[in-house]
Amino acid sequence: MTAGPLSDAERVAWLRLARTPNVGPVAFEHLLQRCGSAVKAVDALPDLARRSVNIPTRAEAERELEAGDRLGATLICGAEPAFPPLLAALDPPPPLIWVLGDAGLLPCSAVAIVGARVASAAGQRFARGLAAELGQAGRLIVSGLARGIDGAAHEGSLPTGTVAVLGGGVGDIYPPEHAGLHAAIAERGAIVSESPPDHRAQARDFPRRNRLISGLSLAVVVVEAELKSGSLITARLAAEQGREVLAVPGSPLDPRARGTNDLLRQGATVCEGAEDVLRELNGLGGLRERERRPWTGPAQPPPDGLRDRVEALLSPTSVTVDELVRAAGAPAPAVFAALVELSVAGVAVFGPGGTVSRG
Repeated sequence: MTAGPLSDAERVAWLRLARTPNVGPVAFEHLLQRCGSAVKAVDALPDLARRSVNIPTRAEAERELEAGDRLGATLICGAEPAFPPLLAALDPPPPLIWVLGDAGLLPCSAVAIVGARVASAAGQRFARGLAAELGQAGRLIVSGLARGIDGAAHEGSLPTGTVAVLGGGVGDIYPPEHAGLHAAIAERGAIVSESPPDHRAQARDFPRRNRLISGLSLAVVVVEAELKSGSLITARLAAEQGREVLAVPGSPLDPRARGTNDLLRQGATVCEGAEDVLRELNGLGGLRERERRPWTGPAQPPPDGLRDRVEALLSPTSVTVDELVRAAGAPAPAVFAALVELSVAGVAVFGPGGTVSRG
């Protein structure tokens, strides 16, 4: 499927497939390649899973579209020209996003600024100033609309362009004290989410949200972060996606500096101001020129008996897909096709870094 406007039927099917339990980005991409369209993939799901599948109905998909319309939000599917090119180049790309505000901002050259929710006054001042300077230099600022560093980054970049990525839907205002900031970003920037428009954020939504923050950006700057924080997850995802990771050094006496100082020990670039970020971005122009991943291509069903062999090799311990391919003694595309069928059935679970385990 080449990038272009989707028909109404395909758009509804695309949404139904994306909202089907156990169909994550990996399975979604494979199913489109294998079936040739979302309409055909939805029809094939029960046979592929070999069991009943809780596929959202057409009416449920249309209700989600209506909820977005009421908010003034736009659904952009991965095969459409308006889908952000940096997200389209991810492996695998998210199937779709909802956008409230100016979707035309999303192809812009962006920098993510993230950090602690319980941030110091100095950290917030730095994030606000950094966002303002980068915005004046023509860079869009992306963050997560959380308390602390995120909110300060949005405030600093409101005049020049800012994008808030949410775990909940684009209409989910959290924290409540950011209601005014949410409204200002919707009016002057853009709010982005993979979740349904009226979805209230849950803990399981934030890994996807962090992946979008880094995926929309050429670089991620971490201002303050403890050793166990979502900001470090965003930094790890950025590195996996080929983005530049920068960190602001801090006092070893402040727990909020431990995460950023650890990133620096691991090779992140020191960020003491906007000039450090701009210097790093000079070498990243190739990211913007990467071709978007095709949504269709050669993908065949697994041969008879292979699915059962692959299922027997799975365990609760994660292994790489490459290890399973060697253990199964079968071609990689066939093993992967079997794993997708098992994932749709809830038997296999794809994890980070190309791993898979028994569900």
